Amino acid sequence: MEGGDGEFRQWDELIPDALGLIFSHLPLQEILTVVPRVCKAWNRAVTGPYCWQEIDIELWSNRCHQSDHLDRMLQMLILRSSGSLRKLSVTGLQNDSIFSFIAQHAGSLKTLKVPRSGLSNSGVVNVAEKLSSLTFLDLSYCCKLGPEAIQAIGRHCKSLIEFSRNMHPLDVASVDSHDDEADAIASTMPKLKRLEIAYHRVSTDGVLKILSSCVFLEFLELRGCWDVQLDNKFFKEKFPDMKVLGPRVIGFYDMINDWEDCCSDYFSDGSDYLAWEFLEDGEMGEFYEEDFEHGWDDHFYADSVNIDMEPHLWPPSP
Repeated sequence: MEGGDGEFRQWDELIPDALGLIFSHLPLQEILTVVPRVCKAWNRAVTGPYCWQEIDIELWSNRCHQSDHLDRMLQMLILRSSGSLRKLSVTGLQNDSIFSFIAQHAGSLKTLKVPRSGLSNSGVVNVAEKLSSLTFLDLSYCCKLGPEAIQAIGRHCKSLIEFSRNMHPLDVASVDSHDDEADAIASTMPKLKRLEIAYHRVSTDGVLKILSSCVFLEFLELRGCWDVQLDNKFFKEKFPDMKVLGPRVIGFYDMINDWEDCCSDYFSDGSDYLAWEFLEDGEMGEFYEEDFEHGWDDHFYADSVNIDMEPHLWPPSP
C-alpha cells in the first residue's frame, strides 16, 4: 500500500480500527480462522469491535447441529462487538437464555433476524424492553411465539418499521386462526412500513385491522393467506401506493415456485460442511484433518463457498 510520501507502507501498520473495517467485508470463516494467523496486528484487529458491528451467521447457524456450539459462537462474537452491535442475523436459537444474552447487549442493535428459533412467549416478553432500538425484526417460523410476544415487542420497540413473521404451511396446518397476532400487530406497531405474514391463518377482518392501524405500510406480504378475501382491485383503489404480495398465487408454475421458495427458506440440504473446532478459551481452533478423513465432525459447520476443500491445505501456514 502506497503512502502519501510515495513510499509503500505495510498493512500491519494500519490502525486496528481501519483494519477491522476492511476485514468486516470478508467471509466469516476467513475472519475467524485465517486473518488472525497472518500477524499480531491483524489478530488484534479481528478481536476488536469494528469487525463485529454487523454479525451475519445465518448460513452457518442453519447447519450447526448443536445448540451449545451456536450459543458459544454468539457469545464470543457479541462480546467482541463491545456494545457496538448494529445488526445480527442468526437462525435456530434453541433457548430463551441465549436470546436474553443478545438482548443484554442490544443497546445499539437496529436489525435482528432470528428465524426458526425455539423462543417462548415468556422469553421474549421478559427482554422486549431491552430491544427498544430495533427498527427491523424477523421472527419468521418461530412456532412457539404468539400474540403475547408480539404485543411486548410492539409496546417496547416504538421505532419498529419492518416486521417479518412468515410461517411455513406445515407449521400452521393445525392452527385455527392467527387473528390474535393480527390484532397485536395492529394495536402496537403503527409505524410499520413493511410487514410479512406469509401463510398465516389470518382473516379478512384481521388484515383490515392492520391496514387501518398501520397507515405507513408500503409493502404487505399475504402470500398463502388463503382466508383473506381481498383482491387486487381493492388494494389498487384503497391503497394505490402499497405493494402487496398475495394472498393468491396466480398460475400453476407460480404456485410451484412459491412452494419451492418457501421450502428452500425452511430446509437446509446439509451439503458441503466444513468442520470448525472451539478451543477451551472460546476462540476458534484449527481445522482437523481427521475430520475430513473420517466424516464431517459435528462441532461447527459453515458454508464452504470460497473455501478450498482440499484437506492437506488446512490449516493454512501461520
